Amino acid sequence: MHLKIYLPLLFCLMVSPLVAQDVPTESDYYPITRFETPEGVVLEASGFQLMPDGKMAVCSRRGEIWMISDPNAKEVKASQFKRFAHGLHETLTLAERDGWLYTTQRSDVSRLRDSDGDGEADEFEIVNDGWEISGDYHEYAFGSKFDKNGDIWVVLCLTGSFSSQVPYRGWCVRVTSSGEMIPTCSGVRSPGGIGANHLGDMFYTDNQGPWNGTCGLKHLPVGKFVGHPGGFEWYKLAEPFMGERPEEPKSGSRFMTEAKRLPKYEPPAILFPYNKMGKSAAGVTCDTTGGKFGPFENQMFVTDQSYSTVMRCFLEKVQGHYQGACFPFLEDFGSGSLGLELTDSGKMFVGGTNRGWGSRGRKPFAVERVDWTGKVPFEILEMRAKPDGFELVFTEPVEKASVENTDSYKMTTYTYIFQSSYGSPEVDHTMPKISRAVAGEDGKSVRLYVDGLQEGHLHELHSDGVRASNGLPLLHKQAYYNLNYIPQQ
Repeated sequence: MHLKIYLPLLFCLMVSPLVAQDVPTESDYYPITRFETPEGVVLEASGFQLMPDGKMAVCSRRGEIWMISDPNAKEVKASQFKRFAHGLHETLTLAERDGWLYTTQRSDVSRLRDSDGDGEADEFEIVNDGWEISGDYHEYAFGSKFDKNGDIWVVLCLTGSFSSQVPYRGWCVRVTSSGEMIPTCSGVRSPGGIGANHLGDMFYTDNQGPWNGTCGLKHLPVGKFVGHPGGFEWYKLAEPFMGERPEEPKSGSRFMTEAKRLPKYEPPAILFPYNKMGKSAAGVTCDTTGGKFGPFENQMFVTDQSYSTVMRCFLEKVQGHYQGACFPFLEDFGSGSLGLELTDSGKMFVGGTNRGWGSRGRKPFAVERVDWTGKVPFEILEMRAKPDGFELVFTEPVEKASVENTDSYKMTTYTYIFQSSYGSPEVDHTMPKISRAVAGEDGKSVRLYVDGLQEGHLHELHSDGVRASNGLPLLHKQAYYNLNYIPQQ
């Protein structure tokens, strides 16, 4: 009798290690190559730009720009790095046009080039310096690549992250090809990166703090307010472009309560749950490689400096506003992930620093590359909102019985307080019920019918029981959908 009872347990203990070894990990799909950097150089890589000659430009928080020859090599050695420029002021992002390398630094957008061909910049020009700096350490400036009009969008961190002591801190501005600065959006707090989606719409990351209960990915529609009123004073300068100063949000409210009350307020498209997805959202890029980086075409990727990760974002438009889901993508970077670039050839470059904040990656700085092996991971590719639930689309064919079993899923919802004090706990928790799950005829999707959808809440979904047709579990089982608006049909 005792032997019969324990035989199944003994069998599980014997086979479990073998089964675990057969389950792929992130590195089976997206291995990380760590670059050897020059000895004695502190290269806190904050931004990248692939140059026409095939070199990769990388800028550093410490005001330097380096060129990496053959950045796609199997191994990248210190000898492949050559310093292109130095003496700049906290260079955080790069863009290239017509032989000039543009950089957004703390004080301006400048451009530089090597006119005599010796591998070092010898011409430096200020394109625009229409904002100001006070000397506060927190006044970061992040610039985009060129948009379809040839403009660079710049997000300017507030002074100390709470207020704005000099013009245009807490704003997004555009710098045109003619060097004009155009005020574009108010409400920025503490950006970590900026980039366009595949349609050319611009997004930036903002970090937890006042008026930001957690980190988020925010759309930047021209003329809108994106959350933090600390820079409202500069409407007196921007009124010709932006119109009248909007009413301030009510501290202690909720994002969507204020979005319904304030016509100019654009709520976050994506919220990254604090201490679940990370704590310091940073660099932004979009997969427009045509499948060279795997199955995530047109999706956006965001780094997290504190957790040393790259996250993945699926976005859709509902009632005219962007919203969507975030997913884990890749961890184990060497330092705090900051700069992010995805080249047309399907190579992802990630730069890192742990600065004074620290990071899970223990190195003080890092320059790394992510390559796709050609194997497709089993993931939730898309999570789409429906009037009565969600539709999940997977990267691989699914086992029908597992996706139709409602016990395969667990869902909770919550939101954050929209308030002037620093951050917010999760609040307003609910437990919606997944009443039915119906597999799609395509064999790669499922409709989840949910009782108790909550407008304005994050919907946290764990799909631990879902299996691919080959029996594999999801590589990442969690998804977080920011349901600002419930579709009408």
